[in-house]
Amino acid sequence: MKRNLTVCLVLVALLAAPLTTNAETTAERRERLTRELGEVEKQIVNQTRLVESKRAERQSLERDLSIIEGEIKQAQLGIQARAVAIEQLSDQIGEKEVVISILEERLAKQQASLAELVRRSAIAEDYSLVEVMLSKSNFSEFFSEVAVYQDIKDSLNESLKALHGIRSDTLGEVDTLETKQQTEAEMKYIQELEREQIEAKEKEKEVILAETKGEEAEYQRILNDQKQTAAQLRNALFELAGGGGGISLPQAIELAKYAKSMTGVDVALILAILEQETNIGKNLGSCLFTDHSSNRPVMHPTRDEPVFLAIADTLGFDPYTRTVSCPIYQGGSRVGWGGAMGPSQFIPSTWALYGGMVQSGGGWVYSQSNDRIRAINGGTGPANPFNNRDAFLATALLLKDNGANGTYAGDRLAALRYYAGWGGASNPANAFYGDQVMNRKAKFEGQIKILDGS
Repeated sequence: MKRNLTVCLVLVALLAAPLTTNAETTAERRERLTRELGEVEKQIVNQTRLVESKRAERQSLERDLSIIEGEIKQAQLGIQARAVAIEQLSDQIGEKEVVISILEERLAKQQASLAELVRRSAIAEDYSLVEVMLSKSNFSEFFSEVAVYQDIKDSLNESLKALHGIRSDTLGEVDTLETKQQTEAEMKYIQELEREQIEAKEKEKEVILAETKGEEAEYQRILNDQKQTAAQLRNALFELAGGGGGISLPQAIELAKYAKSMTGVDVALILAILEQETNIGKNLGSCLFTDHSSNRPVMHPTRDEPVFLAIADTLGFDPYTRTVSCPIYQGGSRVGWGGAMGPSQFIPSTWALYGGMVQSGGGWVYSQSNDRIRAINGGTGPANPFNNRDAFLATALLLKDNGANGTYAGDRLAALRYYAGWGGASNPANAFYGDQVMNRKAKFEGQIKILDGS
């Protein structure tokens, strides 16, 4: 307890000190960044409502240009939010580095102290109590020496405990530091995706204005010419991540319709999430869980690897040849963990929630009663993350659990929770994901109407 208190007091003292004489203090900087993030979040909410209301209007040149401008503004605000979030993470990373530096210094001192105690203990052990007693002129001196030897041994035990504690604290801080560094790198990666989206939207707007010269009638004619026919859509491919390859769009719609009949989640939302995951993961390639990158395993070794091996054992596939997603690399730095499986791109620990994998006796085993997917699908086999029908249903189940309800706000929030969890869904830095999913959902709604002849 004293050790932890000391570290905390030193850290508080360091963080409370101003950076320079004229610069803002750390506390002031934190307050400023939190305020800035809150302001951007309000603007994102307002912009999202504006785009949502525009989508409800009849399709026209003015409406579509407003939506494009709104989406550009959303992306720009997302970049602003992530810039602030990256600053906050950078500060937290600096704080962790200070703590680690303090712990490493204490570790070195404790090791030196331990070495001295070991040396003294070894000297004490060279003499027996009889030898010590015979060498002393009186009992008082003898018992004094015995007490000293006992103190050395007690100190040795205490020092070993302290050393173990400091090592444990250091490892914990290093792990937290790495997580924050990965989050920061991931946000920078998303920044680049957002910039690309803004450029594409700007070009789309320029093309529309150049071709229509601002005339509504001309815009409606172009829309008519560009409208995909049912025949074209029937031949279109719906790409799936995780080794799923491509299936026909009608086949994907049928799978999503089945998942909707079991969960109530909109067909277009299921397709939008699966396409979004495939788009984000298109450059991940394929890895084996045994691969290493940046001297670290591809898959999280404690959270996901044991579950993956249990899934392989249950389904009877070879885990050493089955490919999973690779970690993302950004600017030469690794971002997070890989290990996502199949079209739904669930990591093993998430699949466990729906596919019946449970902890038992320190390991993971399959439990049919906990297999939510099998309970719905029926059949004789366990749920399989690499099976399209199971994967579509898993995506729908997670969206339902995340609050998807058919409204714009409810579905967007469910998509954000799908990507960032319940804790990260309200972070304005993640807003881009919800916006992009809802854009894709609108596209699929239009395509489904054409295929249905409505």
